[in-house]
Amino acid sequence: MAALAQVLLHDVHSLTRGERELIATYVSSLNDCVYCQTAHGALAACHLDGDEELVRKVKSDYEQAEISEKLKALLAIAGKVQQGGKQVLPADVERARRSGATDLEIHDAVLIAAAFCMYNRYVDGLATWAPEGLDGYRERAKVVARDGYLRAPLGIPVPNEGEK
Repeated sequence: MAALAQVLLHDVHSLTRGERELIATYVSSLNDCVYCQTAHGALAACHLDGDEELVRKVKSDYEQAEISEKLKALLAIAGKVQQGGKQVLPADVERARRSGATDLEIHDAVLIAAAFCMYNRYVDGLATWAPEGLDGYRERAKVVARDGYLRAPLGIPVPNEGEK
């Protein structure tokens, strides 16, 4: 699961890390997954020069947030995927294309939304404990923003294949 998060949210892509984390945060907020929306919101803010207010605005009313029209269109698609894939209409895809989104970016927004529906259900289905307060999330976000998702807690490298 960490490897999928690495590819979707951290590896080099035409969407910024901040934009991808905002999509993950938005879908997690729609799913009411406290842990994921807080953790990925902290990561989004970390990638967006600490702009936690922007993250809050995207979660509450992304159409009024100071983000690109392209990201607004991708968030609209992600929100529909959260409801069910068949909710995405050709007009939604056209809006994204008119706003400058490539087919790959549309694909990735759908994949991030679908993956976070799974992640959110996994986390909540295990009754995962979510720390209160933002400080721990902010500190962890700095490590993940710097090192990616394939690092063990506290930034300790994961053993290479073949190592134990």
